[in-house]
Amino acid sequence: MNLRSISLFVVPLLFMIVLGCEDKALPVSVSAANESSLTTHQPITSDIINGKGTKMGTAKFTQLAKGVQIDVVATGLKPGLHGIHVHETGLCEAPDFKTAGAHFNPSGKEHGYDNVNGEHAGDLSNLVAGPNGKAEAQFVLTTVTLQKGVSNSLLKEGGTALVIHEDPDDMHTNPSGNSGNRIGCAVIK
Repeated sequence: MNLRSISLFVVPLLFMIVLGCEDKALPVSVSAANESSLTTHQPITSDIINGKGTKMGTAKFTQLAKGVQIDVVATGLKPGLHGIHVHETGLCEAPDFKTAGAHFNPSGKEHGYDNVNGEHAGDLSNLVAGPNGKAEAQFVLTTVTLQKGVSNSLLKEGGTALVIHEDPDDMHTNPSGNSGNRIGCAVIK
């Protein structure tokens, strides 16, 4: 394991332990999240639904100078780490969200930060849910855009989806890091 993969798993857990596992999860970033937003595209906010079709949170997508910031708030999760990824199809049909397709991967790479042939454009670090089942996180994906008409756009024809998985992402196993069932989904259109 490299330093990045260790920090993706250990750092959020250490913060939770040091803070006594407070009732809210700590933010996890994929990249430098302190960039100013571009004014060329309004942020997109989507409801995250669970397998029963009930709203369990929101995801906000904001275009930055170098990528897309994703702000996630979700409830009803088991405490701990959850894989979370952008998937290739903007369709979230409960209960299993298989309609969202595979990970968003316009460059044809393999899954995960630790994969020498990776990573998918839609790969994110794990989402951390606190003891009360709530997760709040901010991610930045520098591999995607909200600008239409380019191959790495989240707003491609048919849209894309943000999917939360039941288990942690191991950051290297194809196709989804052994992250288990899909338990939450938000359409990005």
